[in-house]
Amino acid sequence: MKLNLKRPIVFFDLETTGTDICKDRIVEISVLKIKPDGEEILKTRKVNPTIPIPLESSLIHKIYDEDVKDSPTFQQIAKDLEQFLKGCDLGGYNLVRFDIPLLAEEFLRVGIDFDLDNRHVVDVCRVFHMMEQRTLSAAYKFYCDKKLDNAHSAEADTVATYHILMSQLDRYQNTPLEVTEGVEEYPIKNDMAELHKFTFQKSADLSGRITYNNTGQEIFNFGKYKNVPVEEVLQKEPSYYDWMMKSEFPLYTKKILTRIRLRGMQVS
Repeated sequence: MKLNLKRPIVFFDLETTGTDICKDRIVEISVLKIKPDGEEILKTRKVNPTIPIPLESSLIHKIYDEDVKDSPTFQQIAKDLEQFLKGCDLGGYNLVRFDIPLLAEEFLRVGIDFDLDNRHVVDVCRVFHMMEQRTLSAAYKFYCDKKLDNAHSAEADTVATYHILMSQLDRYQNTPLEVTEGVEEYPIKNDMAELHKFTFQKSADLSGRITYNNTGQEIFNFGKYKNVPVEEVLQKEPSYYDWMMKSEFPLYTKKILTRIRLRGMQVS
């Protein structure tokens, strides 16, 4: 199976100091670029997070402070990484909920405005959970009939994710999925735009604090203003903007909040 690509897609995986998007940092990143002609470029490197790696995290990914003390910081690799990702779609395992939001935070901390405009995002985890509902290691065994050695290393997980997607396409391209009672669709196609629509649950700010209602308006997805349009809240209670900007929300959320605020000021 060869991916049907109109532009390159980069599969990536992060190992981090923890799971808090606002506070935690990358300690290892692996990127696998697949070009439309089938060429594969794999790069993996450790990253000095500039903060201690908690023992509970090290026990999972086997990367300790000593392993990264001489590695470059994210700031030192950011420009090269941005260029590597430029013009590419993105693929990964559970990347929508964690890897993309955390990577966006790392970029924003060093002054690089990373977003998903004009990119297709393919989350192999969502295909898997919708069709089989298993874990990454089980997915590799199920689809590729192989044992995933070195699980929780960025490189092994990244390469396995790419191979799983190719096997998913082989398995599911002609498999119907009942979306409503009596209505079936064939959502798995060898097309990144179609996989994007099937696997990527879009929110305005990546981490899900700001989502969309059924008319396409940005709405808050938490707190006392949950499901209320953001522009409406900022007009009625301008101090809510100041509170969010001073609180520990992801930088990307603050960026989107500011964009909405400025748009509202221009309209008024």
